[in-house]
Amino acid sequence: MPYREQIPVDKGFDNTLKLLLEGYNFITNRRNRFGRDIFETRILGGKKAICIAGEDAVKIFYDREKFIRKGAAPKRIRQTLFGEHAIQTTDGDTHQYRKELFMSLMTKERLEDMNKIVKRHLDHTVDTWLDQKNVVVYDEMVQVLTKAACEWAGVPIAKDDIRKRANALQALFDGAGALGSRHFKGRVARNATEGWLKQIVQQVRDGQIEVPQYTALYQMCWFQDTNGTLLHEQLVAVELLNILRPIVAVAVYITFGALALSEHPEEKEKLLLGKDEYLHLFVEEVRRYYPFFPFLMAIVREDFLWNGHDFKKGNLVLLDIYGTNHHEKLWNQPYTFNPERFKGREDNFYDFIPQGGGDYYRGHRCPGEWLTLEVMKVSLDFLVNKINYDVPKQELHYSMNRIPSLPKSGFVIQNVTKVLAE
Repeated sequence: MPYREQIPVDKGFDNTLKLLLEGYNFITNRRNRFGRDIFETRILGGKKAICIAGEDAVKIFYDREKFIRKGAAPKRIRQTLFGEHAIQTTDGDTHQYRKELFMSLMTKERLEDMNKIVKRHLDHTVDTWLDQKNVVVYDEMVQVLTKAACEWAGVPIAKDDIRKRANALQALFDGAGALGSRHFKGRVARNATEGWLKQIVQQVRDGQIEVPQYTALYQMCWFQDTNGTLLHEQLVAVELLNILRPIVAVAVYITFGALALSEHPEEKEKLLLGKDEYLHLFVEEVRRYYPFFPFLMAIVREDFLWNGHDFKKGNLVLLDIYGTNHHEKLWNQPYTFNPERFKGREDNFYDFIPQGGGDYYRGHRCPGEWLTLEVMKVSLDFLVNKINYDVPKQELHYSMNRIPSLPKSGFVIQNVTKVLAE
């Protein structure tokens, strides 16, 4: 007879408020209390949820035979972060087919294009920083990455519209985990931005706008779904946003990277040597150490037994992203910032999961992760080797219950000057 055991239960009819108050540490706090990487709680109106963490948990969570994503994400997440019927909410052949489209955009040539595009926009933007008393890195990077994302994806954007579109794209990920006005702002931004992109899709299909075939806009406009028909303009707009939004969200990582440089000046000295290898180590540690995604959700497809626990069809399951990236069994001194830990480390789809785990092509791992790495490397190299600046006294604390988290000041720099080329 298969081995079964009772897992710890987090008492309470509905612990959603505790989740909101504890944020990134909600699952980890209970894992530490129970001494287990699995426990049961109730959230979202008293719905039972199984919380899991660790390498084995990631492996089971990304087993397509055991879990589905449809119906897992709360409506408030679909209304802001993902969009309705987006790739993140699909399964089976539909997900596989659409995932191949996303991955086809991540060629070596297109990643190099992004590298060049971000460099160019940073070079143009820095001139405006020279005369500013205070430069807020987060705000500036949201603007830069909006321009870069639209150019890379082939989406035309008027110069006068950049700030408005940047604010809307930022609101999509900033409002997803929020209550009140922040969440409402994200919903309004979702509707407005989908409307803007839907109009562009119609213009491309009508021949009013010509875009290169290698761009995301072209490929998505003419992509045929599993039934052989073009995606509806609304769905194309949704999926285009799943290209643009994640690129702009890298501004969060870049801001945390700037914070790491300030808090660990010895790291800046290592990066000044200009070695790409150490830049890669630094970027990976920023993604591991600082909070970005707290957890992911899925629903049990069919009953199965794992680690002595019966997972029943329809159960909601939460995978602890932040906790796995700080798991004491996976990382030595997990709450110490140390890029050297990635030196010589072999790739593993299941223990380092800042943007999800599993295989890129077959599972739900973020298809834009390679873009994230390119954008971070270019931007942080720029902050280290292309400009000099002062970091004034400011509020650099970041909250662990604000999702996404961010240094409160947005990381302010002053007295920006260019580094003269030798």
